Amino acid sequence: MCGEDQPLEHAELDVLSIAHLDCDAFYASIEKRDDPTLMPHPVIVGGGRRGVVSTCCYVARAYGVRSAMPMFKALKLCPQAKVVRGDMAKYVEEGRIIRRMMQDLTPQVQPLSIDEAFMDLTGTEALHGGSPAQSLIKLQNRIWDERQLTVSIGLSFNKFLAKTASDLDKPRGFSVIGRAEALAFLEPRSVATLPGVGPAGAAALERNGLKRIGDIRASGPQRMRALYGDWGAHLYALSMADDSRKVDPHGERKSISSETTFFEDVSEREALEDILWPLCEKVAARCRASETAGLTLTLKLKDSRFRIITRRRQLPEPTLLASRIFAHARELLAAEADGRTKYRLIGVGLSDFADAAEADKGDMLDRDTPKRAAAEAAVASARAKFGKGAVQTGRSLKTQAGDE
Repeated sequence: MCGEDQPLEHAELDVLSIAHLDCDAFYASIEKRDDPTLMPHPVIVGGGRRGVVSTCCYVARAYGVRSAMPMFKALKLCPQAKVVRGDMAKYVEEGRIIRRMMQDLTPQVQPLSIDEAFMDLTGTEALHGGSPAQSLIKLQNRIWDERQLTVSIGLSFNKFLAKTASDLDKPRGFSVIGRAEALAFLEPRSVATLPGVGPAGAAALERNGLKRIGDIRASGPQRMRALYGDWGAHLYALSMADDSRKVDPHGERKSISSETTFFEDVSEREALEDILWPLCEKVAARCRASETAGLTLTLKLKDSRFRIITRRRQLPEPTLLASRIFAHARELLAAEADGRTKYRLIGVGLSDFADAAEADKGDMLDRDTPKRAAAEAAVASARAKFGKGAVQTGRSLKTQAGDE
């Protein structure tokens, strides 16, 4: 039906209903769609040379460029890349359009970010006149036809395997992992495949001879719990393809944050503040786009010895204002930036969310906050209408000049 010469089959295709959808190189794909002159080129979405890569297209990835890579390193690997600073408001709106398409299939959609989500299509066969797999293929094609964007879909019987499947055949992939093949599929794969296992976690597992998921399974639940406690028991369950988490459409994002790695280590407090300000603006923009505000602020620093420092502060009331985020983060930074310690990364984030309508009200003695809220709302409106560069602060201009 799809026009392929070789039809593909899977014995469990009609009974699997848990899916993970991931937009392919989302920001970069949007930029290429909106500016066709970028189409044949490697494209990187990110900041100046001291920033980090937000995402990049698959052409740039062929040169070794990856998300979260320092920009200077990315441009060294791919000097011919076209760099786009990006437009978060545009990406958020595009994500909302695609999410509504998912919700046309099922109300059981759990967003993980603006460009990926889990879906549970159990019991939708009669409604859509076909299996979940058929509905998902139609969704994949609809997104391309209407938005000119590609997505990759993984289909399985739980969230862990659905997300694993969606990474198997990017871009525009559609991969399936069934119950009969799950254990054999997982056995030879690296422990880094498991959710929550980063480089440090993988190194800790490998020190105990656990390099592959099959090694965890062979160790047994008792040894894994003895070595790593509840985390070990959780990893053993995943090695057995056991993930009991349900698709929760009300699952909340834990934090909204932004961070950057420096081209060179920085010790001066004023320089760190100049870098901190645009990060606060990004967090505020993302909060505004998702109509949320945060009550807990976190400052993150990484020093030249790769030691990570986090400092948290409970705010008087929820906020989504860049100026308030910056003011509190600046105070936390002052306690750490002594002029002697060199830092290679700084980040800021908000958590403990509330509705945006409950944020930044101030009180009878605080007349400044409502004025700032109105000013930042006006700036956001102007940027949405005329572009990000329509309104700039002095600190933003100073930082951009340093990035050139």
